[in-house]
Amino acid sequence: MLAIPASMAAAANTIRSALRMAKASLRPSDTADLDAETLLARILKVERAFFLAHGEYELDAAQTRAFQSMIERRAAGEPIAYIIGEKGFYDLDLLVTPAVLIPRPETELLLEETLRLTTSIAAASIADIGTGSGALAIALARHRPRCRVYATDISADALAIARQNAEVHDAAVAFFTGNLAGPLIDRGIKVDLLLANLPYIASADLQTLEVGRWEPRLALDGGADGLSLIHELLYQLPSVCKPGAHVLLEIGANQGPALKQLLRDRLRADAVILPDYAGFDRIVHFVLD
Repeated sequence: MLAIPASMAAAANTIRSALRMAKASLRPSDTADLDAETLLARILKVERAFFLAHGEYELDAAQTRAFQSMIERRAAGEPIAYIIGEKGFYDLDLLVTPAVLIPRPETELLLEETLRLTTSIAAASIADIGTGSGALAIALARHRPRCRVYATDISADALAIARQNAEVHDAAVAFFTGNLAGPLIDRGIKVDLLLANLPYIASADLQTLEVGRWEPRLALDGGADGLSLIHELLYQLPSVCKPGAHVLLEIGANQGPALKQLLRDRLRADAVILPDYAGFDRIVHFVLD
């Protein structure tokens, strides 16, 4: 737990002194400076550049207490996104809570590939399976307004956040609660394109990862081999996808070869593995016959 001097409320009454104490408390983290400035900027409702010219600006007691609380949470390891309740994704600012996975930059690759595939399609039906915060579905609905976008999640709490995000961004998405593509199958809905960022961390590995302390296990745990939910979704694909539908799945960095073989055996589909910016396997793309 963070040890902030009891005198912080009195001593850290300016931006300069508050940031100095906060940064010292967060080190040796590589992001100590950025984290402290981001949190104080949120409290003061200013951009970080404001601090350069206003170091002597005095914080009131409420601001000082709020900043101290945020720094304590960050020092304990809580993600910045949960502390401020927001995360940027593509061109969106999304509400996030511990009910949803924090959107990652790598998942923007899944969105970009979907946007590329739908560039020349006037109107298509798209399913986002395991939508979480709604990041993918909402971005697609905004950038492809003539497409029909469906989104599912097994977590009612996650869908409550996704619906709030869709309302804020005026995105037309049909949300359904249920397991994987089940809610769409039950309604007889078939789509031209299906994408999913499902849990793909092996259960044993999750025990050792910091992410497992804070983000919902339901959105992280991919079973013994990390592929349990992907296996289950593959069985559903013929019932929810139209012939010739494109399927895009986000995967773990070492799962590309296993997924390619699985798709050959299960669906007789040849997959393309797309790397992320670090060169790791990240997206599986195939067409369902």
